[in-house]
Amino acid sequence: MADAGGDAAFAELAARYDRLRPVDEGWWEVFDALVEAGRLGTAGRVLDIGCGTGRLVEVLARRGPRVWGVDPSEEMLAQARGCRPPGGGFKRAHAERLPFKDAWFDGAVMRQVVQHLELAAAFAEAGRVLRPGGRLAIATFHSHHFDTVWIARLVPRVAEIDRERFPSLERLTEALRAAGFAEPEARRIRQATRLTRAEALERLRGRFISTLHLLREDELAEAIARAERELPDTVESTLDWLILGAERA
Repeated sequence: MADAGGDAAFAELAARYDRLRPVDEGWWEVFDALVEAGRLGTAGRVLDIGCGTGRLVEVLARRGPRVWGVDPSEEMLAQARGCRPPGGGFKRAHAERLPFKDAWFDGAVMRQVVQHLELAAAFAEAGRVLRPGGRLAIATFHSHHFDTVWIARLVPRVAEIDRERFPSLERLTEALRAAGFAEPEARRIRQATRLTRAEALERLRGRFISTLHLLREDELAEAIARAERELPDTVESTLDWLILGAERA
């Protein structure tokens, strides 16, 4: 993957990833939106590109499809291999070089992955392994997300970094078209969230997002000190999601 905040960060984060980023109502809302965008509920074979600890693979496999997951981090895959999706499994691979034959999958999904990718190569590979008419579903953050999420308000450098990392709808659309996908369907989901002060501090100290691994140690220490001084008892925020579904021509 192309992002320097990717492989090394997730290797260090893998063991505590699911605890710091738990499945909640918001996770399920995005999951359902991805299933709809990718028509994954009726797919026979699905590929989760950048599967991390395998949560999406495990849940989707219970609904019927045969699901495979790929991720470049062996540490993340070690967590994922605790679940055993029937008929599927996990492989170590980058999105830009997928170890599957042409037109093998009916659907593919990328959840919180596109900011780590070389888009042209990754979308071309997704198109290669999808059958004609197969769909790619993407969940990422809308460009306005960094104006509302609590961590970006607390640590302005995070917002600055992520505005550069996360591709816009226009850039994603252009890259999908260039890779042979039809015009993507897009929707936006805004989720109000609440964390306790203790939960927010645990996430910050644990570098719960890869962006925090791109900060210098002194920047992170300063951010933690500021949070300890300034965070209220309840930390309110808004997650601003962008969901895309695109069909392989």
